[in-house]
Amino acid sequence: MSAKRILLASHNTRGARAAERFALKHAARGAVIDHLLVVPDFWKGMMGDDWLNNASTRKIYGDYVESELEKEIQRHVTRLSRECERKALRYRLTVVLGKPTQAVLEQDSHNRYELVVIGAPRPRGEPGLRSRIYADKLAAGLRAPLVIAPRPA
Repeated sequence: MSAKRILLASHNTRGARAAERFALKHAARGAVIDHLLVVPDFWKGMMGDDWLNNASTRKIYGDYVESELEKEIQRHVTRLSRECERKALRYRLTVVLGKPTQAVLEQDSHNRYELVVIGAPRPRGEPGLRSRIYADKLAAGLRAPLVIAPRPA
């Protein structure tokens, strides 16, 4: 399998990195990898709980959360874009705030992909936030074939 245009939904978890490796391995020479990074919408307006009892503290905390997300995203993007460059692939990034399943379907609806790659669901107990993606809805709604990259052993 070798695709010239791949939509890769990845958010830097262990399973997502397996999806990245799959996409890089199955990209044709000079292929385009469209990296879709979805910031789950539950982050929007994340301000913490009652201990944040005034507007100033809420603003400081909100800025801190956004700053940390931005740093995390930048590290992830830098790592993946370098991998694409190393393999002579074209890398394009799209970052959206929303629901992951809908974001992938929306991205697919505006582009002609030969392949859509996502990671396998995170097992219980593995650290990290659960930003659930519904593979059954993707399989029913995508125009391109969907690959769920196997979890690393």
